[in-house]
Amino acid sequence: MKTYLISYDLIKPEKIVDYKRLIDTIKTATFWAKPLKSVWLVKTDLSSEQIRNELMKVIDVNDKLLIIEVTNNWASYGLPKDVTDWMNQGL
Repeated sequence: MKTYLISYDLIKPEKIVDYKRLIDTIKTATFWAKPLKSVWLVKTDLSSEQIRNELMKVIDVNDKLLIIEVTNNWASYGLPKDVTDWMNQGL
């Protein structure tokens, strides 16, 4: 399983339902954490392209996505302990 960082910008006008649909899709990953407002870490057997394709099904054509494979070389500041614990164990 690989770990990916997913970041997105849902371009206005967006509704809460748009975010819920995207978030629910991201949470289908085997393991996930949400370190920042529009940033997720997911652990999955899917490729970055497969993740993108799945998320494109629930966003608008004017929205933006970034999916990057993550290594265990990272640093952070101010993140919740449960997220950094997840990152220490999951990356």
